[in-house]
Formats: sequence, C-alpha cells, structure tokens
Amino acid sequence: MFGTGDLFLELWRRYTRAAQLEGFAEFADAEARCRRLRALALTVVTGLFQVPDYAWALALAAVERGAITRAAAEQRVEFLLTRQQLLLQKSPPIVHAVLDESCLARPIGGPVVMGKQFDHLAELAARPNITIQVAPFSLAENLPFTLPVILLDLPDGTVIGYAESQTQGHLERRRQTVAGWEREYDQLLVEALPKAPSLALIRKARRELAP
Repeated sequence: MFGTGDLFLELWRRYTRAAQLEGFAEFADAEARCRRLRALALTVVTGLFQVPDYAWALALAAVERGAITRAAAEQRVEFLLTRQQLLLQKSPPIVHAVLDESCLARPIGGPVVMGKQFDHLAELAARPNITIQVAPFSLAENLPFTLPVILLDLPDGTVIGYAESQTQGHLERRRQTVAGWEREYDQLLVEALPKAPSLALIRKARRELAP
C-alpha cells in the first residue's frame, strides 16, 4: 500500500529476531533459502520440528529462570512458527534430521505436550522430503558432535554450517571446516538407527508416556 516493497516485512523480521541468539539472524536468512537442510538435535527436538506447545514450554522455562523476558519468549516462539513455514511451501527443501535419543527421553512440557510432539514427528517422517533418524544412547562417545549442528545447502551450491552454544550462534562458512562437519555428519547417518527403527523408537516412546 505504501509502495515500499518488502521493507515493513523485513523490519518486522529484524524486530522479531531481537529475541534470538547472536548470530541467529544470518542463519535464518540462509535457512529460508536452502535447498537441503541436515540437522543434529541434542537434548531437545530441532526447532523446525517443534509443535507450538513444546516450543512454548521451552520459552516459558527460560522466562522462569530469568534468562529472557516474557516479551522475548513470545517473539521467539512467533518467529519459530514463521520459520516452520519453510516445510509447508510448494517446493520445500530436503530435510534430514538426526535426533539424539535424549530428545525422546526428556519430557518437555509433560506427557500431553510430548504426546503431541511424538505424533508430529511421526507425521513429519511420513513426508517424502523429510527423513528422521535417532542416534541411540548406545553410540556413547562415538556421537561426533557435542553441540547441535545444522548444515544448509544453498541455491548457489555452497554449504554452510551453524552451531549454537548457550549464549550465541555461529555461522560457519569456511569450506574446510564445513567439509569436516559434513564428513562427521555422514558417519553419524551410518551409525544412527535407520528410518524404520527410528520411527519405531519414537512410537514406543509415545506409548510409554505416563497417562
């Protein structure tokens, strides 16, 4: 209406990202353009796969700890749901996610919320562009990463990596470093449970939820 193109949309996105970790905004821009996304989730389900109640439980816990404000929590969850539209677009990227078994064992939000989350994971796993594997506890010290990692294949053929610590995110563009992450991720795919056993473990966790 004002003839400003995407200006207000971009300003809104930047405002929303104010609640995110340092370094996350640049990653989110790249994620929105990626053709393939490979993720390793440790402790909690990767953001793109979280149902709203699960995301809210994590955000509100941060508020209770005094780590973020209520307003920041609302912005964080709102932006996460916006990012998840990536999976609903007409030509979504190929997504391959490895969930550490701890993601299934930690009852974020309680049984009801986890039930919704498990059902959502099963639904996502049935989509042709999404593969979900579980890295079992039995991998022990052979799990190659100690932080959650995401690899993005961009339209120009480049691959970038993203990792988060407790206080900030880091976007990795150095080809040698990213190639090393890719090798480690490829090895992880071999050692993680295949698709069918991974889905069976997710469904088993769903059945074992406390009533």
